[in-house]
Amino acid sequence: MSDARRPGARDLLAHVVDPGSWREWPAPQVAPTREPDAAYAADLAAARERSGEAESLIAGEGRVGGRRLVIVAGEFGFLGGSIGVVAAEILVAALERATRERLPVLAAPTSGGTRMQEGTIAFLQMVKITQAVAAHKRAGLPYVVYLRHPTTGGVFASWGSLGHITVAEPGALIGFLGPRVYEALYGAPFPAGVQTAENLYAHSLLDGVLSADELGRVAAQALGVLCGDVVGALPAEAAAAIVSRSDEEARSSGPAPTAWEAVTRSRDPRRPGVRALLRIAATDVTALNGTGQGESEPGLLLALARFGGRPCVVLGQDRRAQGADAPLGPAALRTARRGMRLAADLGLPLVTVIDTVGAALSREAEEGGLAGEIARSLADLVAFAPPTVCLLLGQGAGGAALALVPADRVVAAQHAWLSPLPPEGAAELIHRSTERAAEVAAAQGVGAAELAEAGVVDVVVAEHPDAAEEVEAFCGRVAAALAGQLADLAEVEPADRLAARAARFRAVGLRAVGLPAVGPQ
Repeated sequence: MSDARRPGARDLLAHVVDPGSWREWPAPQVAPTREPDAAYAADLAAARERSGEAESLIAGEGRVGGRRLVIVAGEFGFLGGSIGVVAAEILVAALERATRERLPVLAAPTSGGTRMQEGTIAFLQMVKITQAVAAHKRAGLPYVVYLRHPTTGGVFASWGSLGHITVAEPGALIGFLGPRVYEALYGAPFPAGVQTAENLYAHSLLDGVLSADELGRVAAQALGVLCGDVVGALPAEAAAAIVSRSDEEARSSGPAPTAWEAVTRSRDPRRPGVRALLRIAATDVTALNGTGQGESEPGLLLALARFGGRPCVVLGQDRRAQGADAPLGPAALRTARRGMRLAADLGLPLVTVIDTVGAALSREAEEGGLAGEIARSLADLVAFAPPTVCLLLGQGAGGAALALVPADRVVAAQHAWLSPLPPEGAAELIHRSTERAAEVAAAQGVGAAELAEAGVVDVVVAEHPDAAEEVEAFCGRVAAALAGQLADLAEVEPADRLAARAARFRAVGLRAVGLPAVGPQ
């Protein structure tokens, strides 16, 4: 690790907080259970003189990008940022006040962990700290973590690892067991390069590595979405008009494509995927990184974004990151389920984007629990409390696609499709010949128009004549359709929306086989 000076707590505030907005909260008065011995008292006095701080944490409120929030920042210059009873009380009191006043929290620890001079009582402070963080999150309030150099021990294993979003300072040493302790216990240095911010990001344990100069901008953008701000929203009527006008133009331009034509067009490598959609037609996009628990797959993108000014969490299957060597596996669905939990925690709308050639067929996928992840994804979505919109953007093959289907509304691109298998695979099973794939695609009703007729798709977004030929215009229409559905759903009572979601999927296919539609039992 570099020995270059790292920003102290007040240096960090100067980088992040809007000028003139910081207001420090007085530390709560805590009577220690026992007076410090002479050596510890001398350590405390020296720490106060050296750091200029009364304790290892400072807490207060300020504005970041104009947003009022609570910041708790560690000061490593005070006994290595260690946490004892008084520091823990500063943190817990700040979290409890943030919860009462319904403010988001930015936690910026830097610490060697528990204050050894206070022993087991200090160690147990991590329990009440975690309790306070959990209560803040249960209240539906954002909790963002910025890990600084160094962050180790009980701090990393409690309030440093519970963020809705977690980022870190470049080059920061971050780990459970500090390298000095490791070497003392095991007689050898900790393996080089493991406990670094960059390595943890590479292993999907962090969402980003940001300098203090970058933190304020990124935090303001992410918190705008996490707090559910609606900014310059496109009215639902205007969104619907954009989609309707495009649909009329498509109908007047000639016959609709066959199911097989749609399938072949969906496979065009020039066709825009979820990344193009976010780049061209979304705003305030903040990409998150994997499961946050050490897994990621490039074929599933997790991001915060706005469509038409409306905030949402996006779970998108990325067509360009999938292939024979990188099909969607169980880690992709675990990443998706992280996004579902994030959206559920904060009451944010969820947008799922389907565009996949299918799930992995491998030993690793089977042993990694692919089928179970599909089932759990379905179970999470059918009971998901906030509004949900599913976008069929391109290919939709198999269980990996089905796992993201349950939603209050389904939007489909004109050449998108959904099928238990790619049509060639279905043709092989039914006719023992892949050459009858076009026939099978038509018979199975895989296309957007057929799915709309069956009551599965609510809105079909036209392509003129193909998304690959008009990428920006197409992405704009898709974004308008999503914004319109999000606006509509915002006006529906949650209980009514959940009941309607259950009823729509309960009724799927009943009319096609001559049975009356029924409601949930």
